[in-house]
Amino acid sequence: MKDFKTLFASQSKQFVILLTLLFVSTIITVTLYHLNDDIFSRFFKNFNPLTLFGVTAVSGSLALTFLFYNKWFDIHRKVKPQIFIKFSLTVLLFVTIAIFVDLAIVFPQGMNILLPESLLFYPAIAFLVEMLFHVVPLAVLMIVLNRFLPAIGLLKPVWIVLGIVALLEPSYQVFMDDYPLWAAMVVWMNLYLFNWVQLVAFKQYGFILMLTLRLVYYLFWHIIWGSIRLDVLF
Repeated sequence: MKDFKTLFASQSKQFVILLTLLFVSTIITVTLYHLNDDIFSRFFKNFNPLTLFGVTAVSGSLALTFLFYNKWFDIHRKVKPQIFIKFSLTVLLFVTIAIFVDLAIVFPQGMNILLPESLLFYPAIAFLVEMLFHVVPLAVLMIVLNRFLPAIGLLKPVWIVLGIVALLEPSYQVFMDDYPLWAAMVVWMNLYLFNWVQLVAFKQYGFILMLTLRLVYYLFWHIIWGSIRLDVLF
C-alpha cells in the first residue's frame, strides 16, 4: 500500500488522465442510454448496457492501474506527431482492407450506428472494447505468465501475452457473424493485425495511444464509411 501511495503521488498526472477518461466515458454512455436505450441492444443482447459498462470500466481501470503499478504498461506517454501518423496510417490500411471486403460481400445494411448518435456511441464502445478485450486479459495473463515463464528460461512473457490477447477480438467477431470462409479468414487476420498493432502501441506508448488508434479506426470504418456505404451499396 505504501508503494502504491508513493506511485500515486509521483505519477498523479497518469491517474488524473485515467480518472478523467473514466468519467467522460461514463457520462457519454449514460447520456446515450437515456437518449436511446435501444441503441445498445444489437450489441449487448440481453445484457444491461449500464451494468456491463460499469463492471468493465471499473475492472478495466483497476487492471490498468495494476499494469502501471508493475511497470509493465503505461497509461500515457508523450507521442511525437510522426509516431502517431505512422500508427494511424497503419490503421487506415486495415480500414481499407475492411472496405474491400465489404464491397465484395456487402455486410448488413444496419451494421453501423449512424450520425449523430455515432459520435457518442463509438467513443463509448471504444473504451469498453479496450478494457474488455485488451486491458483485463493482459493483466490476468501477465500475472500468470510472469509467474511461470521466467522460471523456465523463456522469453519475456509480455510479447507472448500480446500475441494471445490479440486473438480475442477477431475470434469473437468472426464467431458472432456469418461470413463466407474466405471473408472470415480475411476479416480475422485483418482484425488480428489491427489488435496486434494496438497492443504494440500500448506497450511502447501507453493506453491513450491504443485507445486513440481504435477511435481512428472507428471514425473511418464505422462513421465515415458507414455513411458512404449506404449510398454505394444499397
